[in-house]
Amino acid sequence: MNLLAFDTGTESMSIAVARTVDGQVRQWQYSAAGGAKASTDLIPAILDLLHQAGLRLQELDAICFGAGPGSFTGLRTACSVAQGLAFGAGVAVLPVDSLLAVAEETRHTAWAQQPSGVVTALLDARMDELYGATYAWDAQGHWTELRASTLVRPENVARWPADASTEPWLLAGNVFSVYGERVAADAPASASAQRIAALPTASAMLRLAPQLIAAGRTVAAEHAWPSYIRDKVAKTTAERMAEKAAIAAGNGR
Repeated sequence: MNLLAFDTGTESMSIAVARTVDGQVRQWQYSAAGGAKASTDLIPAILDLLHQAGLRLQELDAICFGAGPGSFTGLRTACSVAQGLAFGAGVAVLPVDSLLAVAEETRHTAWAQQPSGVVTALLDARMDELYGATYAWDAQGHWTELRASTLVRPENVARWPADASTEPWLLAGNVFSVYGERVAADAPASASAQRIAALPTASAMLRLAPQLIAAGRTVAAEHAWPSYIRDKVAKTTAERMAEKAAIAAGNGR
C-alpha cells in the first residue's frame, strides 16, 4: 500500500510517505515547525518526500491528513492541501482523527510492549480548555473509541469511561507543559495515570491507515472536512471583562 500522510494541526508539521516495495513497506519522514509556515512549506515538503520515495501522486492508494481537533488554521491548511492533491490525482482521502494519532504515537513509543491499554489523548485547545478523547487498543493492535472528542477543562480530565479501570491508563498530549498539575487534578487518586508528551505524527497516521481504510473511512476529495469540535475561537470583550472583574473581586476578599 502506498500512502501519504501529513498533520499541521499543532505546533509541529509532520509528513510521512509509505511505499510497498517487493512486499516490504518502506517509510520516509519529515518534520518541521508548524504554525504559519506550514501553509507555505507543506506542499514543497510533500513533493520532495514523494520524490525521495520514487512515487507519483497518482500511485498513492490514499492521502491521509490530520483532521483535528487542533489549530483552526492548521486544520484548514491540511484539509485544503489533501483535497487539492487528491482531486488532481484522482486519489481517495483519509481524514484521521488527530487525537487518535496522539494515542497511536504514544502506544508505539511509550508502550510498545504493552499488549493492551487505554489512552486519553489531549491537545491544547487554548482558552483554558483541552481537546480530549479516550481510546483502547487490544492485543491485535486494533483501536476502539471509548469516548469521542470533546472539550474539557484541565482539572476535569478523568478516566473515560470508568469501566476501563482494569486496563493500564496513559494520559498523552501536548498539554502538560502548559497546564502542569492541573491536568486531571480532580480525578480520584485511584485513577492516576502516567503522563506522556506526544503529538499527532504522520507516521502514526500511516500505522492507523490500514485499519481505517478497511473500515471504509476513505472519502472523495470533495467530502473531506476538518473536525473543529469548537466553533468559537476567541472570547468576547464582555467575557474578558467579566473574567477580570471576577479575578479582581477574588483578590479583594
